[in-house]
Amino acid sequence: MLMPLKHITKDAACMLCPRLCQAKRGLGEQGICGADDTLRVARAMLHFWEEPPISGTRGSGTVFFSNCSLKCSYCQNVALSQGKAGKTVSIERLTEIFLELQSQGAHNINLVTPTHYAREIVAALDQAKRASSPLKIPVVYNTSGYELPRTLQNLESYVDIYLTDFKYASPEIAAAYSDAPDYPEVALEALKEMVRQKGEYRLGKDGLLQEGVIVRHLVLPGHVAESKLVLGRVFDAVGNQVCYSLMNQYTPMPSSPPELQKKLSEQEYAEVIDFALDLGITNSFMQEGGSAAESFIPPFDLSGV
Repeated sequence: MLMPLKHITKDAACMLCPRLCQAKRGLGEQGICGADDTLRVARAMLHFWEEPPISGTRGSGTVFFSNCSLKCSYCQNVALSQGKAGKTVSIERLTEIFLELQSQGAHNINLVTPTHYAREIVAALDQAKRASSPLKIPVVYNTSGYELPRTLQNLESYVDIYLTDFKYASPEIAAAYSDAPDYPEVALEALKEMVRQKGEYRLGKDGLLQEGVIVRHLVLPGHVAESKLVLGRVFDAVGNQVCYSLMNQYTPMPSSPPELQKKLSEQEYAEVIDFALDLGITNSFMQEGGSAAESFIPPFDLSGV
């Protein structure tokens, strides 16, 4: 039986993500993700850089949460993922942020790296839906894909759209770059649960996604073979029930391993696109050449917080 998130006690061992670190975060202990008993947000904004059915014409109401359970050595948002950026807010303030984004015209509420704050997010969404001018727009769960199905099951009635990564198919590469050799297996089971909940990817007459799953894959330089393995595994599992977003925006960071201290070539990206089309993928997005740039990294300056 699932334990509803809202019923988790302060002294409970944290089991929200696949790390299963069992930190008693409610008592101030820090989990592997870096989070403790405080809720931290680094930025809340109308975001126009997501996939077109998410950003639309008015933007996605994006909330960037601090900390992350997946420690990618090439992370483009390292200040965010390591918890260096962000401000402690209350559940009441998070509720206000959701409603403020809606009033600004956001097409949806976009929760970025949210899982370690799932309990607080659920509480804020409950409050927002009971407000005098209640939250009515869809909720997007923007995740690394490193998720437990049971946590996702607790979110089923709160989340309308899953915007999930599928980073790796090989345990060795997942271990080397994200210290998570179980990532391929975990991400596949999580994806199956997301599709079970939301069904086939469908757009409304306005071109916006109201419910469904988008699977993102960032192609890494020198790793075309791995990208092909990822696409093959995902397509075998869920086919065209999801939309595939193939990303070429990899930006080398100071923390990136030596073999990733370069940009993705146009030839590498084109090879992955051709492979996706040959697989029979019909719902997909691709990025134009030259997308890799630090402009994809928003300033986590507490705007909107």
